[in-house]
Amino acid sequence: MAKRKRELQPPEGSPWPYVEVQGDLARAEAEWLHTNGAGAYAMSTVALCHTRRYHGLLVAALSPPLARHVVLSHTETEVEIGKRSHRLAAHRFPGVAPMPGYRQLTEFAQAPLPHWRYRLGKANLDRRLALVRGKNAVVLSFSLSGVRSATLKVRPLLSLRPMHELTREHGGMLQTVALRPRQVQIQPRLDLPQIYFDHEGLFVGSPDWWRRFEYSSDDHDETTEDLWTPGVFEMQIEDGQTIYLTVSVGEPVGGDPERLMRETEEYLLAQDPGEERPDAVRRLFLAADQFCAENCGRPAVISGYPWFGVWTRDTCIALPGLYLTRGKVDEAKAVLRTLIASQQTGLLPRRLAEHPSVVQMPSRRPIPAGFGRSEFSSVDSTLWLFEAARALLAWTGSDDVFIKDELYPALTAAFDAVCEGRAALGVELTDQALVKSMAPNTSSDDPSPAHSEWGKRKSLPIELQALWTRGARVLAGLAADYGDHELEQRALSMRNRATENFKARFWCEAQRYPYDSLPLDPGQPGDDRIRPHALLALAVDPDLFDTWQATSIVDRVTAELLTPRGIRSLSPSAVDYLGQFDGSFEEREAAYHRGATWTYLLGFYARALLRLRPDDFEVQSELQRIVEQALDEPLALGQISQLANGDPPHRATGAPAQAASVASLLWILCAELEL
Repeated sequence: MAKRKRELQPPEGSPWPYVEVQGDLARAEAEWLHTNGAGAYAMSTVALCHTRRYHGLLVAALSPPLARHVVLSHTETEVEIGKRSHRLAAHRFPGVAPMPGYRQLTEFAQAPLPHWRYRLGKANLDRRLALVRGKNAVVLSFSLSGVRSATLKVRPLLSLRPMHELTREHGGMLQTVALRPRQVQIQPRLDLPQIYFDHEGLFVGSPDWWRRFEYSSDDHDETTEDLWTPGVFEMQIEDGQTIYLTVSVGEPVGGDPERLMRETEEYLLAQDPGEERPDAVRRLFLAADQFCAENCGRPAVISGYPWFGVWTRDTCIALPGLYLTRGKVDEAKAVLRTLIASQQTGLLPRRLAEHPSVVQMPSRRPIPAGFGRSEFSSVDSTLWLFEAARALLAWTGSDDVFIKDELYPALTAAFDAVCEGRAALGVELTDQALVKSMAPNTSSDDPSPAHSEWGKRKSLPIELQALWTRGARVLAGLAADYGDHELEQRALSMRNRATENFKARFWCEAQRYPYDSLPLDPGQPGDDRIRPHALLALAVDPDLFDTWQATSIVDRVTAELLTPRGIRSLSPSAVDYLGQFDGSFEEREAAYHRGATWTYLLGFYARALLRLRPDDFEVQSELQRIVEQALDEPLALGQISQLANGDPPHRATGAPAQAASVASLLWILCAELEL
């Protein structure tokens, strides 16, 4: 029952998000995100009107950092002051306007904890939320000011389902409740852990279903859900008082709720690098931390919120920006250690299994751990592991114990797997061919802009050739340092042969730009559309190109692919260009690779451009401006979205928060521009 009074609006120059709502629904529709460092998260709109099935106040990671379930969806809140009752809900239901609770919402801040202020007549109610670091637990606080006392009624609304699914009313909920002093224990579903509520009032059991909550931004056929409640908590609150409600999954979290909230707050405040750094750097530092699941047995990078898991390709791309630019070298090693543990016959899976003992197929059918099916033998992800290793080496050097004893053997196994043709399409490597075994076999739910259409046609994507030649060079350097001259020569021979073949075949003179991919049959034409994969290849291994070719690539990308929010996946000059990422699932899927703008590609653009013009102040200023512009009008406050439309005004779209996008911009500012 501690008294607590604090200003809601962050001070001027603060990197933390703030929204002056004043009852305006449009202002309250922005999304916010809060994470616990172990895969669990809380996310909704500022109005607490869930618009996606993935929204919730406690989305627990039952097998950290994955197996995420929406446990606590809402806390239906009502405040009785005298004879008047104020309901703060802003839910949507089909065919009707949102419930009007948002009209009483005056301000929202995340500085650093999500914090709402409501004006209730003469009174103010402040509501705050904090996830307990490393635990599937959330602490909610309520503070009253302006009146002598009030009655606070909080009703938890539970989804209790995997985050990709929806709940429908059914008769299987167990309504047994265990009551202890200031604690309620329930387990409505035997296949899920117990749920504990630690409170400061009276619990009135009234199990019931609340029906047809609508998720207006859901991209699925079904957009409504039924939620179950075990009852309501009634708590008396006085002027200047703060009371708490803690919800935890699996075990009671224990401890003083005020202390738990303060510990989370102190951790988040410590992620701000300080006023001496530019505002964009500070904001990106804070955004980067939300993807880092370090406080669990499988440290990993969450690829994006709210629906992505741990994609190995995205992890390798994002790791330098998320960790190394923030000086978190040991944490980067821990993430790579998780990836290495998932290797099978030298190859990485496309994504980390939801549970350590199984791999989850796209059809949701679990199979034993192991990657016998081509969907889980990802050469694409495996080759990006070499890039992550190269970035880490720049920080540690080859004498580092982790590099020598763990990463080097993993890279050697990956190199052998590709050389032996165990990868992807099973095409064997020959002296006369390019690295044919690198053609990816992507799946439609892969969030990366890989060549799914070319993988099906058994083609050779240009960026994978560059990853292979650069990866062979990285491995050769390590082998030389460790005295393994046979492996060094084998890797250099492979690199030289692949480089020679690349230079002989990939440049398209008619376009003054490389082919995006080549067919395995040399008699068939290559894809000469202007796409960004040549930019990736140039950034990864510039030795594959002459200076005039590199200049031509960068100039063409600047003229046709560069937008204020990233790099288009296809030039508007192409007949199959799609500049809007909207419509049906099939239309959006097509636009992924035929016009949608990818923010993360800006990092590779900066690498290629600054290599050509390292001392050009105007180039450096323009890159900084582009990064700062990408931070404007976010889908999720303080975050960078996965995509933007290829056509003006390049509205942000896709996943509201993506690790690779944040990492790319942070890398530009900190590593390339040294801000």
